[in-house]
Amino acid sequence: MGCQEDSLIGRVCELYEQISKLESLKPCKNVDMIFTQLVLTCMPPSPIDVTKLPKRVQDIRSKLIRLCGQAEGLLESHYSAILGSYDNPLDHLHIFPYYTNYLKLGLLEFTILSKHCTHVPSKIAFVGSGPLPFTSIVLASNHLPTTAFHNYDLDLLANSQAQRLVQSDPDLSKRMVFHTNDIFDVTSALKDYEVVYLAALVGMNKEEKSRVIDHLAKHMAPGAFLMLRSAHGARAFLYPVVDPCDLRGFEIMSVFHPTDEVINSVLIARKYPMPIHSLDQGLGSMILTNKCKCSEIEAFNPLNHGNMIEELAIEEQSS
Repeated sequence: MGCQEDSLIGRVCELYEQISKLESLKPCKNVDMIFTQLVLTCMPPSPIDVTKLPKRVQDIRSKLIRLCGQAEGLLESHYSAILGSYDNPLDHLHIFPYYTNYLKLGLLEFTILSKHCTHVPSKIAFVGSGPLPFTSIVLASNHLPTTAFHNYDLDLLANSQAQRLVQSDPDLSKRMVFHTNDIFDVTSALKDYEVVYLAALVGMNKEEKSRVIDHLAKHMAPGAFLMLRSAHGARAFLYPVVDPCDLRGFEIMSVFHPTDEVINSVLIARKYPMPIHSLDQGLGSMILTNKCKCSEIEAFNPLNHGNMIEELAIEEQSS
């Protein structure tokens, strides 16, 4: 491990210690400052592979991701309450400090989806939409003006806050639907969606994320698209990583790693149109492994003409 990586890990661990000692993760000047320092530390492109870190650092990373998730939830709830106090909340979305990131991420994900989906989807599901469903709002307002968005979240309060943001808008109030459900209780309804988005913080570690993905693979419509968010390099200290080879039951289309202030990587996969039989498991079982060969190439970043992102091209190999 080089000096630069040692310095990065040392700084991340130092910030973790500060965060873990905070009395509350609710938004305030001190909390905001520490998390901003963490994001700025992890944002620059880095060759670090978090799966190869020492166990002590792996444990800190796991705890840090959960703390970041808690803080993000509290931040979103705080700003959703503020926005909900306006007569027309959608006119004030810019007050959220990371709103421009959502605009960029929405454009990026729409561009990626358009590359692979040949028609405008009529219904999209977003799993883990939270109190600030910015992805659904941005896509519905700016990119998919005829699509219905079904937002799923476990938290009734989060859904009621989210619904408050769109209820005064005559268009979005009709196209944005909110469901308070554990996604594991949603089965046949998943077949209604041509695209399913999975939020970065649904499944806070590899095992939890895999359970959700396997559930979606079982119940989504054949040929439907799954859009996932992951993290790359040092950004994996902030969010869980989705390994493309763990998407069992899906064909990976592409993986994008932004290098600007958009933190999350974006993966798009398509559920296999029909069961694929695995020879090593017997003809009666659906394939459970996604054997893939990955090669990195540079792709044009639709967000910024001067900034490149990496695309991971996945070649499917038959078992």
